Amino acid sequence: MDFIPPHIDEFSEAHTTPENALLYDLNRQTHIQIMIPRMLSGHMQGRILSLFSHMTKPKNILEIGTYTGYSALCLAEGMQEDGKLITIDKNEELEEFTQSYFDNSEFQHQIDFRIGNALEIIPEIELKFDLIFIDADKINYSNYFDLVINKTTKGGYIIADNVLWSGKVAEPIAANDKDTQAMVDYCKKIQNDERVENILMPVRDGLMIARKL
Repeated sequence: MDFIPPHIDEFSEAHTTPENALLYDLNRQTHIQIMIPRMLSGHMQGRILSLFSHMTKPKNILEIGTYTGYSALCLAEGMQEDGKLITIDKNEELEEFTQSYFDNSEFQHQIDFRIGNALEIIPEIELKFDLIFIDADKINYSNYFDLVINKTTKGGYIIADNVLWSGKVAEPIAANDKDTQAMVDYCKKIQNDERVENILMPVRDGLMIARKL
C-alpha cells in the first residue's frame, strides 16, 4: 500500500489538517485493540473522504464496509444537517467497539449502523444516495456497484477503496488470486460504463472515483 517515498508521505501528512480528537483516539485504539489495523482509512485518506463530503454536501451517504467506523465519521463531516449515513458491515465482533465511537460523535443520530450482508441489505433500502463509499470484500465490488448505481443521484459519487490492491493490479495475476482479479475487473467495469465518468487516484491503496452522469 506504500507507493510514495516515506519522506514525501511524511511531508504530506504534516501539511494536512490533523484528525480531530475522536478520530485520533479511534485510530490509536484500532491499532492497539483490533486485528489488521491497516484496514483503517487513516489520517490522509480520511481527510480526502471528508473533503469530498464537504465539496458535495450529501443528503444521504451509503458506506459498504464499516470496520471500526473511521471512514464513516470522516464522510459524515460534510453531510447536510438533516442528512443520513447508512453504513453496513458483516463483522458482529466489532459492532460494540464501532458503535461506541458513533455514539460519542456529533453524528450519533444521523448514522445508521447495520450489521449483515450488504448484498441483502442494499436492495431493501429505498433512499437515493449522493455519496457512496465501497470498502468491503473485493470479490463483490462489481456486485455492489450494480446494486447502488440506480440508487445514486445524478451527479452523485461512488468511491471504491483498495482498487490498486498493493500494486498487484499492474502485475501478472496468479490463477488463484481472485481478489486482484476482482479489482482489475472492477476498474475495467467502471472505465467502460457510460453512466459514469471516473478517475483512479493513486492515493494510499487506490481510490476509484466515479461520478454518475
